[in-house]
Amino acid sequence: MARPGPSNSLSDVAGLSIGCAEDDRTLTGVTVVVPDARAVCAVDVRGGGPGTRETDALAPENLVDAIDALVLSGGSVYGLAAADGVAAAMGAEGKGFALVDVPGVPRSPVIPAAILYDLANGGDKSWNDAPPYNALGRRAYAARSKHVPLGNAGAGMGAVAGALKGGQGSASIVSQDGFTVAALACVNSSGSATLPNQRAFWAHPFEIDGEFGAVAPRNERFDAEDWGGAKFNPQPRANTTIACVATDAALTPAEAKRMSQMASAGLARAIRPVFAPFDGDVVFALSTGACETIEPRALAIARLGALAADCLARAVARGVYAAAPAGRHKAWRDL
Repeated sequence: MARPGPSNSLSDVAGLSIGCAEDDRTLTGVTVVVPDARAVCAVDVRGGGPGTRETDALAPENLVDAIDALVLSGGSVYGLAAADGVAAAMGAEGKGFALVDVPGVPRSPVIPAAILYDLANGGDKSWNDAPPYNALGRRAYAARSKHVPLGNAGAGMGAVAGALKGGQGSASIVSQDGFTVAALACVNSSGSATLPNQRAFWAHPFEIDGEFGAVAPRNERFDAEDWGGAKFNPQPRANTTIACVATDAALTPAEAKRMSQMASAGLARAIRPVFAPFDGDVVFALSTGACETIEPRALAIARLGALAADCLARAVARGVYAAAPAGRHKAWRDL
């Protein structure tokens, strides 16, 4: 039977490390995912108000077929600067893409990024012309390890999920034949992760070993237009769930793209409503390539994509479940 990996987090995928940095006063943060070796990456953008960097470079027909790091950040457009900090640090280490090695010409680290909007969460954003994100990116990169903190951590530090405090969540699964699939999500959704007027999570059918409270839903119907704990009067660009799914199975860029598309179903299982015009939902897919698949390729991709969707649904719920109250935003534990 498939079971979570040792840490039930993204770090269970061999060859990945994760770094997080937060600013408690500003109520924001950055999460960096760094492969030991350059990794195949793809992206699926479903939200109507995304904020991204270098996602066009990930198209299978384009030149670059692997990345050096992946950045998820708070801060809306300001948060994209976190990738600048990571690029500077990696470039100084001689890492990155080079079509031809030329002495004296620095490599170009390929670092896609996505941001969520946490500017109105009550933190002190009086940074004038010096937003903290470049420095937070550098700190997160320097802090990378195999530990993945949950709740008020990384890019989930200032996140708000519907009416509740959001956060960073992660989950993993090891297939019966030994492949690892995992997900990390920073949940700042306009929609709710819980059923209307209940503590139960939409993702409850996918829960393993009580990882997000083991609260069963009450058997009752609800109005199709009752969004429960969703944000009231959501504003454009104010809501986003940014996520990464990963596997140790070797994938081509096109196969990783399909995995990212299938994984986005996990957001639909865990958040209601989702992919709205004012959400910026983005799911990246990474392949470290440590293991070769044996079964027919199409079947392998179908299995990996399905597992990734399940992991992502669990990661969303774990992020909200682990979040602590911050400012005026109560947490799931307060329900």
